[in-house]
Amino acid sequence: MKPENDDTDAAAVDRHWAELLAPSRRKLLVNTGLVAAGFAAAGLSAAARGTNQTATAATTAAVKPPHHEAGKSPWGYETYKQATPRPPSVRPGEKTLPTKPRAYTDIKSYHAHIYFDEDSYEKAALLRKWSAERFHVELGDWNLEPRGPHVTPSFYFGFANDLLPIVVPWLQLNSLGLTILLHPNTADPRADHLYYALWVNRSQPVNGYGLPSPQAGKPPPEIEQIYPNTQPNVTIET
Repeated sequence: MKPENDDTDAAAVDRHWAELLAPSRRKLLVNTGLVAAGFAAAGLSAAARGTNQTATAATTAAVKPPHHEAGKSPWGYETYKQATPRPPSVRPGEKTLPTKPRAYTDIKSYHAHIYFDEDSYEKAALLRKWSAERFHVELGDWNLEPRGPHVTPSFYFGFANDLLPIVVPWLQLNSLGLTILLHPNTADPRADHLYYALWVNRSQPVNGYGLPSPQAGKPPPEIEQIYPNTQPNVTIET
């Protein structure tokens, strides 16, 4: 048996469509680019439609803060017209293309910087322990705050060139998901960290400001030396 309120509901729907299709409503729909079916499907009341129309108009106007400091910008008011400049070179400090490759013997040693945070420090502690047990390396202190070019907590170990083919794959397989920066030590510390680097897992920003690089007419930066300080006692897994 049909519910008693079916006729009432049907009458309400009929009235709703009649309102939507009235001449004044049709003009509103055409002007706003909306269709009656869209209103009916959304179930919007006439009051709600009026509010939505007002909100739409407001979003098309330029957004300005209600309050701002009086004065004049030191940059002027034409900055939006500036063209996009082209940097002088892809890598800062490189003025011209080199005439020949650098000698690989310029690399005197390597550093491995292991990055961690408050959620992954236990992994870093385990990787530090494993490294010291297996490799004759120079193990540095814990850096619990950003230090030098490194923007997150880290520790590092330095190693000689002959360990490279062992340390790199070992770190790849035993990183525990930590981000690791491997860089050579040459007479260009800035390039060592920014351009000659290898990354295990995700890379992250390196702060190159203040890192020395060779300058014409000046002695080259000193190459950082490593002095192994660990006593490995565990045979590396093969």
